[in-house]
Amino acid sequence: MDSPEGFRRRVYETLEKARDDDPLSSAFDAFIIVVILANMAAVVLESFPALGQRYADAFRAFEVASVAVFSMEHLLRLWTCDYLRPDSPKLVAVGRFLISPIGLIDLAAVLPFYLPLLIPMDLRFVRMLRLVRFLRLFKLSRYARSVAIVGQVLRRRRDELLVTVLLTVILLLIASTLMFYIESDVQPDAFPNILASLWWAVATLTTIGYGDVFPVTGWGRLLSGIIAVLGIGLVALPTDILSGGFIEELSRRRRQRAEAATAAATGAATAATHYPHCGKALNLADLHQRHDEHHGDGELE
Repeated sequence: MDSPEGFRRRVYETLEKARDDDPLSSAFDAFIIVVILANMAAVVLESFPALGQRYADAFRAFEVASVAVFSMEHLLRLWTCDYLRPDSPKLVAVGRFLISPIGLIDLAAVLPFYLPLLIPMDLRFVRMLRLVRFLRLFKLSRYARSVAIVGQVLRRRRDELLVTVLLTVILLLIASTLMFYIESDVQPDAFPNILASLWWAVATLTTIGYGDVFPVTGWGRLLSGIIAVLGIGLVALPTDILSGGFIEELSRRRRQRAEAATAAATGAATAATHYPHCGKALNLADLHQRHDEHHGDGELE
């Protein structure tokens, strides 16, 4: 670590998820997790008018300090991202990191703070940008195993989930279109167009049923009942996909741990029965015979 390259390598190892034998990286992970959770707490507390006005300067100072921490982390990751992708040139590795999901999350964590400083913006839009601070919560996917498992399951089951989303969108469009043509003449205010009818379709398909918009004709009620029944199965479908994905992912991780433990035990057993330098198997029979002869003659080695 005396050379600049060794120092840069050490920075990369500290930024990445900690190993069990790396206390510095573990401390850094814990620090970032605390800062992220504190940011979420600050966003919630700041929403109370009394607290937001009384401690406005403290909230602002904490926001500046948090952005400084996240900005420095992002710059250091850009500086060392070629270690993450050793098969790519430096510039390509930087580009791939910037457009990666976690790289975009890192950028979104600090960009809303800098944009109003660089570009004049309406205050209402600036307040809206501040809500993007909640994206910092997704940075936990680097450090919290449970969040990482969620991301892994979503990646592995994305095809099934996309099919479910497509089916949901098609069913919503069909239901809202049919309800518009059935109820628009009787209730022009409740169902003025297909997009307005879409709200009824969402509330019915998800079985929420707020009751603010509902059909009054016989055909409309029949359609509403059918959509409600279909909604039960449609809501259960992604639930089943995700639960199956979680079970599969947890089983895969348990299997990997068991295989790693078996490999470690096998390696220890091999080391005990083979010469450490050449790897040649020890002649245990000769060793036992020599041991018995030496102890029988009273010789000690």
